[in-house]
Amino acid sequence: MFLFQIKSRLLKIGFVIALTLHSLSLAQTLTVLTHDSFAISEEVIAEFSAQTGIKLEFISGGDAGETLNRAILTKDNPLADVLYGIDNSLIARAKAADIFEPYQSPDLSQVSSRYLFDESFSVTPIDAGYVNFNLDKGYFAGHNLARPNDLQDLTKTDYQALTVVENPATSSPGLAFMLATIDRFGLTGDYTWLNYWADLRDNKLMVVSGWNDAYYSAFSLYGGDRPIVLSYASSPAAEVMFAKTPLQDAPSANLFCTKCAFEQIEAAGVLKNSKHQTEAKAFIDFMLSERFQADIAANMFVYPVREGIILPEAFTAYSQIPSDAETARLEPLEIEANLKSWLLDWTRVVEQGQNP
Repeated sequence: MFLFQIKSRLLKIGFVIALTLHSLSLAQTLTVLTHDSFAISEEVIAEFSAQTGIKLEFISGGDAGETLNRAILTKDNPLADVLYGIDNSLIARAKAADIFEPYQSPDLSQVSSRYLFDESFSVTPIDAGYVNFNLDKGYFAGHNLARPNDLQDLTKTDYQALTVVENPATSSPGLAFMLATIDRFGLTGDYTWLNYWADLRDNKLMVVSGWNDAYYSAFSLYGGDRPIVLSYASSPAAEVMFAKTPLQDAPSANLFCTKCAFEQIEAAGVLKNSKHQTEAKAFIDFMLSERFQADIAANMFVYPVREGIILPEAFTAYSQIPSDAETARLEPLEIEANLKSWLLDWTRVVEQGQNP
């Protein structure tokens, strides 16, 4: 009888251990949904796995806007556990869909308060970039055409059919620029942001779905016919660092002027219906670590949000941060309250050709 009780107890303990190991094995793979521009060194990813025993799998969801749309459409049965690439221009759409589980990482104490755009901590800031126009210096020199100096220049006949932007409904840089025009030209008055977009439209503006199409297909630097592309202030640095042959200077230049750039703060969030909440939060913490943050600039050409991170020498030499006067900003609450109507107005004017 005593031996039977021992054997029974051992069987129960073994069953509990088996269940525990089975649960752990299910939690050892964490899936991260990202936009197409996500890039971190394999060594850094391996370091997270070595520290935690958690294997990371990444799903590319397209541009940031497209990635968010995928997360929203699959929120009841999510494709991933973590979403990276949500930003301060897209957070309104994400919060309306209620896709994130709030989490306040202890490592946020190392992040400047300027990057904390969501007081509810539904997402965690990871990096910051500046959306603005890049100019193909060789094109303008070769065509004996002065480079534009202001956003208003892009509506002039000298620059007709030379500009390409991303669609704000599907692209985060496209949305960031739309918001920048709202801040720059305003919602009321004789000449509003919609008047500006109508002028761009009439000047044969090209609109594409995402950043890759704009930069690597339409931009003249890569064989397209548009020497003015909506991209990032760090793009000239990327051109130098990834050049096949060493360059003495960047082949593109930034268009900086009054409220020409938009500060885009990218974040990561734990998807609400993820079955691996603890592991997801561990990865959020790791993304704020010195190791991960120091790897951001050279791979994604945006700025880390953690204070005290040393940037690569080439990045600091060729990348630029616009001044406060050159940077457009809108409060997330204002974006949240008006984004749907703004996108409808943009579509009506730009895609349907109606006048403001």
